[in-house]
Amino acid sequence: MKRIFTRISVLAGICLLAINVAFAQNITVKGRVTDGGDKSTIPSVSVLVKGTQNGTQTDATGAFSINAPANATLVFTYIGYVTQEVPVNNRTTLNIVLASNSQQLDQVVVVGYGTQRKIDVTGSVASVKGEDISKQASVNPISALQGKVAGVNITNSGSPGSSPQITIRGTGTIYGNLGVLYVVDGVWFDDVSFLNPSDIENLSILKDASSQSIYGIRAANGVVLITTKKGKTGDPVISYNGSVGYKKVTNQIEMANATEYATIINELIKSNDATAAPLFANPASYGEGTNWYNQGFRNALQTNHQISVNGGTEKTTYNFSLGYTNEEGIVKTQDYTRYTAKLSNDFQVLKPLKIGYTVSGTAINSNDIDGGIFRQLYAAGPVVPVYYADGSYGDANDFGLGGGNNFNPQVTLDYFNQKSKNYRITGNVYAELTFAKHFTFRTSAGGEFAQNEVRAYAPVYQATQGQRNTQSKLDIKRDENRNWIVENTLTYKNTFGDHNITILAGTTAQRRKNYFINSAAFDVPYSSDGDLYLALGSAGTRTVGDGGSLRTSASYFGRVNYSFKDRYLLNATIRRDGASQFFNGGDLWGNFPAVGAGWVVTSEDFMKDQKVVNYLKLKGSWGKVGNAGVPVNPTTLTIAQGGNLVAFFNGVGYTGASVNSIVPSFLNWERTVGTDLGLEARFLDNRLSIETGFYNKKTQQAIFDINVLSSIGTASSKLIGNQADFQNRGFEFLATYADKTKSDFSYSVSANVGINNNKVLSVITGLNPIYGGGQGIANGALATRTVQGSPIGAFFGYQVAGIFQNAADVAASAQKTSAKPGDFKYVDTNGDGVIDGKDRVVLGNPNPKYSYGLSSTFGYKNFDLTLDIQGVADVDVYNANIAYRFGNENFSKDFYDNRWHGEGTSTTYPSANVGSTANAAPNSFYVEDGSYIRLRNIQLGYVLPASLMNKLSIKKVRVFADAQNAVNLFGYKGFTPEIGYDTGSGPTSRGIDANVYPLSATYRLGLQVTF
Repeated sequence: MKRIFTRISVLAGICLLAINVAFAQNITVKGRVTDGGDKSTIPSVSVLVKGTQNGTQTDATGAFSINAPANATLVFTYIGYVTQEVPVNNRTTLNIVLASNSQQLDQVVVVGYGTQRKIDVTGSVASVKGEDISKQASVNPISALQGKVAGVNITNSGSPGSSPQITIRGTGTIYGNLGVLYVVDGVWFDDVSFLNPSDIENLSILKDASSQSIYGIRAANGVVLITTKKGKTGDPVISYNGSVGYKKVTNQIEMANATEYATIINELIKSNDATAAPLFANPASYGEGTNWYNQGFRNALQTNHQISVNGGTEKTTYNFSLGYTNEEGIVKTQDYTRYTAKLSNDFQVLKPLKIGYTVSGTAINSNDIDGGIFRQLYAAGPVVPVYYADGSYGDANDFGLGGGNNFNPQVTLDYFNQKSKNYRITGNVYAELTFAKHFTFRTSAGGEFAQNEVRAYAPVYQATQGQRNTQSKLDIKRDENRNWIVENTLTYKNTFGDHNITILAGTTAQRRKNYFINSAAFDVPYSSDGDLYLALGSAGTRTVGDGGSLRTSASYFGRVNYSFKDRYLLNATIRRDGASQFFNGGDLWGNFPAVGAGWVVTSEDFMKDQKVVNYLKLKGSWGKVGNAGVPVNPTTLTIAQGGNLVAFFNGVGYTGASVNSIVPSFLNWERTVGTDLGLEARFLDNRLSIETGFYNKKTQQAIFDINVLSSIGTASSKLIGNQADFQNRGFEFLATYADKTKSDFSYSVSANVGINNNKVLSVITGLNPIYGGGQGIANGALATRTVQGSPIGAFFGYQVAGIFQNAADVAASAQKTSAKPGDFKYVDTNGDGVIDGKDRVVLGNPNPKYSYGLSSTFGYKNFDLTLDIQGVADVDVYNANIAYRFGNENFSKDFYDNRWHGEGTSTTYPSANVGSTANAAPNSFYVEDGSYIRLRNIQLGYVLPASLMNKLSIKKVRVFADAQNAVNLFGYKGFTPEIGYDTGSGPTSRGIDANVYPLSATYRLGLQVTF
């Protein structure tokens, strides 16, 4: 920390000399603050010199007096009223009129292609300030939203730099592009991991079809609008924001120690062969053994630094920032480093013409880990040491542990060598012309160039009998994305009498190009400095392959917003999209209409004399959006040649060809139709605000692939098509209470809850159920089923009724030919006296029904405290780790303590033979409650006294300490119940824990300085 303070001091001196800021002489400013409604004076109004801690309050008559620079800006704040900033401009008297907080409904809300007053919004739009995002320890800005917005479910991964999975109002599709659309300063993205959270000014989440429809083609899974920080008129303001801390694994699974492991392995051998000798003659002699989690995990360092410069004149404004983030993984050898730079300029060229640009660059480097390391750390035998006395690696084979337990995780950590690099440049340039008083024409062009490279090297080594490599290999994968988007809009805005109207018309053209190349070579010699090239390998072993895709789209859209007396509101939108991936044999063009209406009840005459409700608005909307996230030309039939295919013409053999895919003759757009009803209200002099909403979202003609018989002779065993309809129906609630006392204590408490029910409404005639979730399941069994009447990806298998205690118990059951004592006893659900696939039932739902959050802030003088709590309820997860066994893998301490190891020892846990075919089949034992509640974030900050800062010529210094995920409460027996889906399989694999990246808590100390 000493280095940080030293660097900041040097930086401050350089910046102050370079900018040569001249502080104006202080003057005494006096005045009175009155209510804009009844003209009464307001006592206890906070009066603050902007950018300092110099402040005062109005007295009982609303009067104030304060010493301030002649060119300062005074900030007037009072609960129930709109905050007002007033430049002094050498004036010694200022009389201020504050507007009631009901006027906060005039605050601007960012929506698609512009902004709206909050009072005019008829859809469901949630806004989060950038400062709330930057307070979190999350490297990815979307991770910081967890628990803050009703109806938005975010699943994080503990891996450094990873992108969270975000679901808005439930899962609406199971194929293709499952993510939301991110619009950053007008440019469309699938991921925003390149963004520095400190660069964000505001984030809006469009949750209903009415607000989303303006983005028709890509809005089916929701839209997140991100506005980055822009320059502001005034002297240069230099800011530094930095933190240092560490991450620590939470809720680490306790595994059986060496003695316990040896005991249960002996039991496993005995269960399979009653005459076999035990593998470990004296289990107690092994003691505690090796704790492989402690060996592989560490407390990981995390550092973050950002510096920004902001300022401008009436003609031009600027904002520039540089950021550095380094985050170690909790697994040794893993780390992630990100560098960011951003520059934006806005120029008022002429009074009616404004132009500007934003450009940002990101460079990311990471040292990766083997994806199977968590499986190894879980399963490795604790009787095996990390190293022998001579320094060689401990070998499982030396202990008779072959098969699936034939590894030493330390070998994997030491010899896995993969590095990833990602470079991305994004930008946007615009021009905005105002003419004929009410018209504004805006044109913008933006895009990105991104390159990702992964270099993996496997050297020659021999560490153990099972972990060795006799031929080195270098793999290089490079992926490029070159995307651009051009948009033009014309806006007409006018007020006449009691009527307000805004009309928007626009066009969009977009091009997304991807190119990749995969190459490899064997016999590449090792280089200690990391210089590894394919050309160094054997010429005959080099391989290369490439490919890519090109997607284009054209769109036309329009929107009308109308209000009468700010009482009756109407919003209508239409968008027409054409997408190239439907060019051959598809529904090329899609139309996406929407309409919304609102009624401000408190504007009616019959509500004017009541004092209970300060504001009440009822609103409703309907809309349609689309999902174009499918492969290019999905209806095009393709063929492939192969050496095993021969065609004879005139007795001469030729290389044959075969159809290698099955395609539909025609494909419709996947559409989502949504209905939304809502209420907004304020009570108690606007201190209490409430927002509620009900939604019904239906995905029509959902696109996904289904299994087909391999006997038809194609390389592909799946058929893509419009197969089913889904529904997400739910309720959302948000309540916020904010107040400030006369003793300099202020607080705000906000609570939200979302309730969602996901269900498959229908499937095409004769369609078999969609089975999934085989990743990480023993024997590759499919543990989920999607079928009419059930949720997407519901867990499906056998219902466990208990554990067989003896041979007589087995003989009397329907499993008499396939079970033995210690095995699961399954329920014969159809009563036919046989246990088979027909007895499987729905076991659980991986889609959370309830999600909730509590966000609170407290302030007392120079102290501030932020507290966030988040959780989900009524959700299930599948613990696949227990039965995923191929030999002598370790067991959790929980399993060891509760296992069946003789008649009467357990009626719930099976024997050590849990990995057998009979016991490993998907069943209710592996389905556990996935509900949790956690202390998502707690941060305590302190602003150093203004008197001290003035002496140092610094505007503000704030120090803080925080903790993220420090407290986690759940009953699940794994690391974390926060489990998403496998990206290759989609939502049909949601909630399956096959050794997911563990959850970690982050503890930080931070510093914020403004010059």
